[in-house]
Amino acid sequence: MKKFILGLFIIIMGTASAFSQSTPQEQEVIKLSKDKWQWMADKNADTLKTLFHEKSVFVHMGGSWGKEQELNTIKTGGIWYKKAEVYSVTVNIIGNTAILLNDIDLEAVVGGNIVTNPFMVTEVYVKENGQWKMGSLTFSRLLRPVKMNSNDKK
Repeated sequence: MKKFILGLFIIIMGTASAFSQSTPQEQEVIKLSKDKWQWMADKNADTLKTLFHEKSVFVHMGGSWGKEQELNTIKTGGIWYKKAEVYSVTVNIIGNTAILLNDIDLEAVVGGNIVTNPFMVTEVYVKENGQWKMGSLTFSRLLRPVKMNSNDKK
């Protein structure tokens, strides 16, 4: 019985570690997403302009719009993506498309008010001419409580 349980444990652990590994292409998209959160926090609209595809769309709690309005919102501080605490990231690559899911808490300044919300963020990237371009960014508010510690907010 002990051998059976030990064997089962080894199989489960081996399967779990196989799922946690990612390809270099997946790692590239995950890093790009992480960098994007920093560029948004820094209001680095010039770098984001290069990342966002010309036909990109952005879905927020308050509406949806295209690339130019998103860049303008970031530049003017309409939404300041102050800090994204990322708890988990998954990425699926289908051909030249990467679909990335981030479970995050986002601290943002919206209309002069600091707000923190839990989101599942869907990012869609398309690879064109060897470069990943963001095609879509969608914020879906989660029902779970905010995990971010108030001391973490800086």
